[in-house]
Amino acid sequence: MLTIQTDKHKLRDAKTELHGGLLVPPFECPARVDRILTRVQQVNLGPVQEPDDFGLKPVRRIHDGEFLAFLAGCWDEWQAAGFEGEAIATSWPARRMRVKPPSFIDGKIGYYCLASETAISNGTWEAAQASANVALTAQAAIAKGAQSAFALCRPPGHHAAADMFGGYCFINNAAVAAQAFLDQGASRVAILDVDFHHGNGTQDIFYGRDDVFFQSLHGRPEDAFPYFLGYADEKGASAGEGFTENYPLPPGTAFDAWGDALATSIKRIHDYGPDAVVISLGVDTFKDDPISFFKLESDDYKTYGRMIAGLNRPTLFVMEGGYAVEEIGINAVNVLMGYEDR
Repeated sequence: MLTIQTDKHKLRDAKTELHGGLLVPPFECPARVDRILTRVQQVNLGPVQEPDDFGLKPVRRIHDGEFLAFLAGCWDEWQAAGFEGEAIATSWPARRMRVKPPSFIDGKIGYYCLASETAISNGTWEAAQASANVALTAQAAIAKGAQSAFALCRPPGHHAAADMFGGYCFINNAAVAAQAFLDQGASRVAILDVDFHHGNGTQDIFYGRDDVFFQSLHGRPEDAFPYFLGYADEKGASAGEGFTENYPLPPGTAFDAWGDALATSIKRIHDYGPDAVVISLGVDTFKDDPISFFKLESDDYKTYGRMIAGLNRPTLFVMEGGYAVEEIGINAVNVLMGYEDR
C-alpha cells in the first residue's frame, strides 16, 4: 500500500495544551507520525512518497474563505497584539450572544474555535496545508486506479468544520478528499470514522447532503469530547436525511461490541454502494490511549482492517487521532495490514 507523508507536519509543534486545568505538552505531537512511519517501514507496507501541492482550491470546496484567511493570519495577528504565549481561545459566542466575528485577534480566535485545548503556534497553518496535500495526493492515487492508499496526515482533520477549528484539527482532510472524489466524477462517497472521538466537523460539513454517507463509531457524547454532537438520533437534514449514522458507545467498550457496531456500519455502506470509501483512521480506541476509554487490543486492528476490505471498494485511509503511546504505529499499520490480509 502506498503511504503519503511529509516532514512538513513537524512545523506544527505546539508546546501547550489546556488539559485538566493545566497547560501540558500536547498529546497531538510530531512523535505520532515518527512512530507510525517507522512501523510502515518495518513491515514493508509499500512505498512512501511526498505529497504534491494542490493549492487551496480543493480546500475551499469544503472550508469557508474567511475561516481560511483567519488560519493563515492568526499567528501573525496574535504576535502583533503583543501576546507572548501560543494563541488559545478564551471566549466564544455562547448561547444568547451575538455570533459575529470580532476584529481583534483575542476575540476572533474564539469565534472560529470550537475547543480551547488546541493552541495555534508558528507553523500551524503551513502544516495544515501540507496535511491536506497528503490526503489529496493519496486520493489522486486511488482516482488513478490504486485500490487503496494511506494518507499519513498530521495535523488531523475530522473535528474541523467548514468554519471552525479545534480538537487538534484545522483543515478537514477526509472531507476535502471526499469532495475531490466527487469533483472528479464519483456520484457517492462513504466516510467511515473509526476514531474514538466523534467526527463532528465531517458530520457538520455533509449533514445536508446525500452524496456523502457519513458514519461514526465513537465514545458517547455524554462522556466524551466533542460532547455536543454525535448522538444516535442525528440522521442528517433536508437532502441529507438518512445519510448520517452515529454509533455512540459507552466507557469500557471492548472489541466485541465495537466490532458489532462496525459490522452494522459496513453493511450500511455496502447497501449504499459508494464509488469510494474514506476511512477517518483514528487508533485512540486502543486500551492504553491517554485520552479515551475504549479497550481495543492491538490484534483487533488487523481484524477490523479485514472487515473494511470486505467492502471491496477503493479505500482511502486518512490518519486522524491516536496519541503518542508506543503502540500507535503497530495499531495504525495493523489496520492497513489487515486490509491487505497480511
